[in-house]
Amino acid sequence: MTSALPPAQGTGARLARWGLYLILLLFAAYYLLPLLLMITTSFKSPEEIRTGSLLSLPRDFSLDAWSYAWNRACIGADCRGMAPYFLNSIVIVGPAVVISTFFGALNGYALTKWRFRGANIVFGMILFGSFLPSQVILLPMAQTLGAFGLAGSAGGLILVHVVYGLAFTTLFFRNYYVSIPDDLVKAATIDGAGFFQIFTKIMLPLSLPILVVTIIWQFTQIWNDFLFGASFAAGGAQPVTVALNNLVNTTTGVKQYNVDMAAAMIAGLPTLVVYVLAGKYFIRGLTAGSVKG
Repeated sequence: MTSALPPAQGTGARLARWGLYLILLLFAAYYLLPLLLMITTSFKSPEEIRTGSLLSLPRDFSLDAWSYAWNRACIGADCRGMAPYFLNSIVIVGPAVVISTFFGALNGYALTKWRFRGANIVFGMILFGSFLPSQVILLPMAQTLGAFGLAGSAGGLILVHVVYGLAFTTLFFRNYYVSIPDDLVKAATIDGAGFFQIFTKIMLPLSLPILVVTIIWQFTQIWNDFLFGASFAAGGAQPVTVALNNLVNTTTGVKQYNVDMAAAMIAGLPTLVVYVLAGKYFIRGLTAGSVKG
């Protein structure tokens, strides 16, 4: 394994390098210590939490808090644990990621390879949507979902995430497709290929890096969303982030910190796994063209 930094020469350079390592370690500790605290607390018993040190490792390793949070924790009046809400998030995230990614790719393809009059204005309007605070769209989205009869449902929440995510996915694909030569599309057109044939047989196979970036981005944004979930989903259709908030804030009696931490880990585990397994592909995809153009 080789270092990305040039070899240090002289005492000053070595001190600078060690200073850089120290700063990086401090930043890593700043972000990882809360995660360590959550993990260790989730494996402790309530008695050990009350009598032991906050940062100590569990004396008696136990999965009881995880089992209770998953199957039996009361979220409001519903005592089925986090499991139904975890499945709700999967049901919401899957279609929302696929649909927003597909139409983002289609928009990016049309805006770069099939340019029409006013394409720059359309792209500018879509780009503007990327910078809109999510709070701004709450009222118009609520009215739209009410008009469509989707208020309070998982289908309505999927629609909200698709519409809000389209600005980002279009931006990613548009900037990536700018780097693909137009001659490729012109040659396919001369050979008789149409709009969708070029899109499905040429552009999409070339889009693997930006597809990975967009899927990871959308998955993370939608899974971690709380505002839209709390605003547009109701009752049994709420995602896991809303259930976590309700679990922590509606508990009565003695506070079960180990259950709260286990529930937080359950809610955050999918995005953690995605970034650990696919983080390097996310960086490669970004450097492959998504920030160009």
